[in-house]
Amino acid sequence: MSPRKADRRVALPTGLVPLLTQPQLETYYNVSDWTVLKWIKAGMPVEYLKTTSLRHRIRRFDLAAVKRWHAESDPLASA
Repeated sequence: MSPRKADRRVALPTGLVPLLTQPQLETYYNVSDWTVLKWIKAGMPVEYLKTTSLRHRIRRFDLAAVKRWHAESDPLASA
């Protein structure tokens, strides 16, 4: 019997945090795709992954960087 997928799972090295997809970021903040696109236009940090397509760019989000951006750009956060 071959091992199950759950048996092959390994923990990430300490300090390594995966980048989130846009749907994951939407779920984390409980917002729509429109809101995330608005944040990107406002300067929220985005990581673009290399692709072979000129028309399609893959976006990923560093949650810690996004949280810092929100804290710095939200005037109510400092009040």
